[in-house]
Amino acid sequence: MKSADWDERYRITETVWGVAPNRWVAHELANLPPGRALDLACGEGRNALWLAGLGWEVTGVEFSRVALDKARVLESAQPHAARPVTWVLADATTYSAPAPVDLALLCYLQLAASERRAAVRGAAAALAPGGTLLVVAHDSRNIADGTGGPQDPSVLYTGADIAGDLDGTGLSVQRAEELRRPVEGADRPAIDCLLRATAP
Repeated sequence: MKSADWDERYRITETVWGVAPNRWVAHELANLPPGRALDLACGEGRNALWLAGLGWEVTGVEFSRVALDKARVLESAQPHAARPVTWVLADATTYSAPAPVDLALLCYLQLAASERRAAVRGAAAALAPGGTLLVVAHDSRNIADGTGGPQDPSVLYTGADIAGDLDGTGLSVQRAEELRRPVEGADRPAIDCLLRATAP
């Protein structure tokens, strides 16, 4: 989908993803010491704002102008964090961070393999020494065995796929696995994948 398509999707609902952080993001990052964070494809900013509330200095990158406008509105309605989020209109597959970050986050960025690889490797390249990369996405098995999410298999992937994207970067992979996420009203959970890695 192009940025105009996402503009329209974000325009027709109050919030597409809600205002609470993603459950896996919160679980993985709640106890990480705050520093500089990069949230690529941040959408309406729910994870970026949650991180800012924990004391992180956050840059949220998103190629939908409508989503960023909504993120700013959401930010203005929340208690002030230690630092405001820096919102950047840019494509996650080509964005280059101006300074190293301690955390790079990609949450449900569903792209074809070559674009995904560009985004993942760009996120990895942004990390300061010892920095953390966290990728969360709809898993390839979700179409057949899970609930919701994109129905195009070309934009789904696994933890192993993401680990492969990192070949040659020097990052150490701590977790690359499949997770089951309960979905209200569904008779089976969604299947997500998660990768967590650390820069040397």
